[in-house]
Amino acid sequence: MKKSLFLIVIAMMLVLSACGSVTKKESGADAGDKKTEKTEVNLYTSRHYDVDNELYKKFEEETGIKVNVIKDEADVLIERIKREGTATKADLLLTADVGRLYRAKEEGLLQSVSSDKLMKQIPEKLRDNDDMWVGLTKRARILVYNKDKVKPEDLSTYEALTEDKWKNRVLVRSSESVYNQSLLASFIEIDGEEKAKEWAQGIVNNFAQNPEGGDRDQAKAIAAGIGDVAIMNSYYFGQMLNSTEPEEVKVAENLGVFFPNQETTGTHVNISGAGVVKGSKNADNAVKLLEFLTDEEAQSKFASANYEYPVNENVEPSELLKSWGDFKEQDIPLSTLGENNAKAIMIFNEVGWK
Repeated sequence: MKKSLFLIVIAMMLVLSACGSVTKKESGADAGDKKTEKTEVNLYTSRHYDVDNELYKKFEEETGIKVNVIKDEADVLIERIKREGTATKADLLLTADVGRLYRAKEEGLLQSVSSDKLMKQIPEKLRDNDDMWVGLTKRARILVYNKDKVKPEDLSTYEALTEDKWKNRVLVRSSESVYNQSLLASFIEIDGEEKAKEWAQGIVNNFAQNPEGGDRDQAKAIAAGIGDVAIMNSYYFGQMLNSTEPEEVKVAENLGVFFPNQETTGTHVNISGAGVVKGSKNADNAVKLLEFLTDEEAQSKFASANYEYPVNENVEPSELLKSWGDFKEQDIPLSTLGENNAKAIMIFNEVGWK
């Protein structure tokens, strides 16, 4: 009897020990999962530049935080985050143009973050009022022109391109470009809808051809003799001058750069920027990545490798950008570019800017 009781006690102890081992093993797995979460950040980005990948690698080396990069068009990424809902793995959304960041915020996809470093490294005008997105780089919407047919003194403002002397001479991409939508949105903010519509109609009247291609294609159209002046983003022109394709370099070297509206409202400026996704599992790591990308070393890299203007005011533009000279920027809250986006699209449709 005693022997049987002894065996029963031993058996119970073995069962309890086994249960404890399973519990401990499961806890270890959970801890491993949590460790994985704490050492990664999932970045949804529409940018596709080598310098970005180099910076992500350096961030990984310095912090031990793995950057998982998911690339696609900005609108596709925004729709993906919406579709994934609370199950999304996205921690950080990075895209060009403040209009898209505004849309992501309005659709409830971003969350407010607090960071003394970001406040120090990024001017207030390049941050969202509710701290839901920040600028990472700047680009100006410049004019480039055929140096054989146009003199700098012939140019002055965006508005002047609607004058009769520019009939059949103006090149610009389609109204589907978010860069053009934001440009027109800035005019709506500064001058009102009626004058913005007059400008859009005037540009349509002076088209050298129906809009086609991207910004670089507008520069190439000048070289082909189709038009004489084009509206394009500054960093595209920098990329052309330093392209691995000799033909692109040749095109760019025959063009001049002009910053419009220097005596009036200033040249239009937009950003690449990012916001932490609402419900992010790695929000702290996302903020660390933002802080890293806006510190002086990373900002210098963006400027020198991709010809973008730094948002960190302690960092100077690249030598190429400085060679183009200083310029006055539009002084409007960037959020208004998003707020006026729908109105801009409506105006484009009304004036037949395809």
